[in-house]
Amino acid sequence: MSAESIVVVISAAGLLLGVVSAFAWMVVHMDRGFERTADRIGGVERELVEVKVAVARIEGPGRHLISAR
Repeated sequence: MSAESIVVVISAAGLLLGVVSAFAWMVVHMDRGFERTADRIGGVERELVEVKVAVARIEGPGRHLISAR
């Protein structure tokens, strides 16, 4: 093998390694973003349950009146 062939193979391997590591970095950071988003959605869901309970307490139970005939 000539020197030029060896340089081309090593350059291609380096380029491939760089692309693979950049993709791995991107996946890790996207996972962190998804975790943060899931935590925020969970917080909103808990607050929504609290609001539903508060509204139900304000409205109170339905009136159970017996109508006179």
